[in-house]
Amino acid sequence: MGIFDKIKHAIFGEAKAAEPVANGAAKTAPAQAPVSHPSAPSPTPASSPAQTKPAPAPATATATVDIVPILDAAVKKSGQKLDWRHSIVDLMKAVGMDASLTERKELAAELGYTGDTNDSAKMNMWLHKALMKRLSENGGKVPADLLD
Repeated sequence: MGIFDKIKHAIFGEAKAAEPVANGAAKTAPAQAPVSHPSAPSPTPASSPAQTKPAPAPATATATVDIVPILDAAVKKSGQKLDWRHSIVDLMKAVGMDASLTERKELAAELGYTGDTNDSAKMNMWLHKALMKRLSENGGKVPADLLD
């Protein structure tokens, strides 16, 4: 897994964590009902969970994930004063990643940076913009001012 994928998973994983739990409970209850009550009509309840279960997966895959509240919460949870909106280093720290120069150089290579990786200030500014653009392209809702 690359650095970008780790960042994406750290952000998008938080947004998807609470959704799939309800499907398992709905599927279990109808399976028990026909066994307890043989006279009850069982085909209708049994077919509904089968139709319900596949539907959430595509909806979740195409849903847009608002990165702002997720990253704001990550900063708050970290207990540090981090400016993820302007700093790639702070963003990586907010999601619990190593923000070392080596990691940032690897991310730069993944995202197609062609500049001098020894000019870390220039690379960091490019990385932040490129990361925001890539998150947006992969289902992230990124504020317009961070995409400029």
